[in-house]
Amino acid sequence: MGFSTLPDMRAASAPHAPCIADAAAALSNGEFHSKVLAAAGVFVDLGIGAGDVVAIMLPNQVEFVVTMFAAWRLGAAVTPINPNLTLNEATHQIEDSKARLIVNTTGESVVPAVRSLPAGKLREGARHAGAPIDDPAALALLIYTSGTTGVPKGVMLDHANLDAMSDMGRMSLKITAADHCLLVLPLFHVNGIVVSILVPLSAGGQVTIRKRFDINTFFDDTARLRPTYFSAVPTIYAMLNALPDSVRPDTSSLRYAICGAAPASAELLKSFEARYGFPLVEGYGLSEGTCASTINPIDGLRKAGTVGLPFEGQRIAIADPQGVHLPQGETGEVLVQGPNVMRGYLGRPEETAKTIVDGWLRTGDTGRIDADGYLSIVGRLKEMIIRGGENIYPKEIEDVLCAYPGVLEAAVIGAPDETFGEIVIAYVAFRAGSTAVPAALDEHCAERLTRFKRPVAINVVDSLPKNAVGKIDKLKLRTMPRSQGA
Repeated sequence: MGFSTLPDMRAASAPHAPCIADAAAALSNGEFHSKVLAAAGVFVDLGIGAGDVVAIMLPNQVEFVVTMFAAWRLGAAVTPINPNLTLNEATHQIEDSKARLIVNTTGESVVPAVRSLPAGKLREGARHAGAPIDDPAALALLIYTSGTTGVPKGVMLDHANLDAMSDMGRMSLKITAADHCLLVLPLFHVNGIVVSILVPLSAGGQVTIRKRFDINTFFDDTARLRPTYFSAVPTIYAMLNALPDSVRPDTSSLRYAICGAAPASAELLKSFEARYGFPLVEGYGLSEGTCASTINPIDGLRKAGTVGLPFEGQRIAIADPQGVHLPQGETGEVLVQGPNVMRGYLGRPEETAKTIVDGWLRTGDTGRIDADGYLSIVGRLKEMIIRGGENIYPKEIEDVLCAYPGVLEAAVIGAPDETFGEIVIAYVAFRAGSTAVPAALDEHCAERLTRFKRPVAINVVDSLPKNAVGKIDKLKLRTMPRSQGA
């Protein structure tokens, strides 16, 4: 099934059946199809066609999904952008992706050379009359992620990737037309797009979108809307699990919930399931693998503390630094192989060649596979910090800190945190004769970094510890005292 044709197929088979809703609108299959055709008509009038890229800089709302399917209908790709990014952060993605159009809330210019279109204009086009372009090899999604360099790069996912991942998701999660997904994760992440939109819609099910997770309304939504599943990050489950014992919501409609994006403790998984009466199914994946590569089975043994078994159609291996595959029980780098693996990084052939080797995706994560084939993630080769499911790359923050006048060097690490999993801690050393209070550095970061990336503590020190070859010793840095706040 090609996603460019999905709105047509749903409208033809059950025009009045529910399709997608948010706080402002609830669309049937026929109504969703009409909105996609109108948006495609607007895009055609603006010169958008096959091979172009449309940037979507919207919060979670129906128009995000309409834009995505309208672009795909024309053979264009989309690149979702966090609407909370700073201008500098957003500009890099727009320029690197060569986006020809930005769909945002107000239509306000983001990059002068690229036209911005307010989401409200999507409904004003004449219905696109042409047939949808159904090309499995066409680029569908450009998801921006950072490597160890901290420079965001575009993960190229084509329609064949999305089709394969959605097929795997429907099969492993046992999603049917009877399912209703409650979306609470951001749509600028591949998890939100694939698990909470493409999988249920391609199965004939429905989706209700929320702008964000709200602990005050979440259980009211589950009782009223009666979703059958949702996907979230460990931080959300920890928050729900910390509610007073008197909170006893109606969760009878939920078959399970999916836990991913960051490691969850076995204790949290077991405690949550015992309290709320539905299982948390933990999985593992990354953008380069179109979202997911392993998952604990819905029916069958779920091993808390592992991220489960490979999706049918994928292979998982563990390798040593030379790429030699290791036997079960050995610890090494996690490798992934399957039709879900990206086509590469946009405009970065050398990095692509280092990441996809002999048909295997090198994840940069360390893990081991037990005798039953279950994968456990035991660490990260990268220095990436995961705060509440959001990936944070130290070098990006270090570069911002080093741009402050007088800073000699800076280092950023992740520290354990009960609520978010990890938080950002920074250490800064100044040149002789220069200094600044942490509050000034914090203000400097606030102007240049999204809130979740900013350090919760900035420690001004005389010097940073070095290893034998003169590199900053982050292992030793973790043993140093830190301030309680920036």
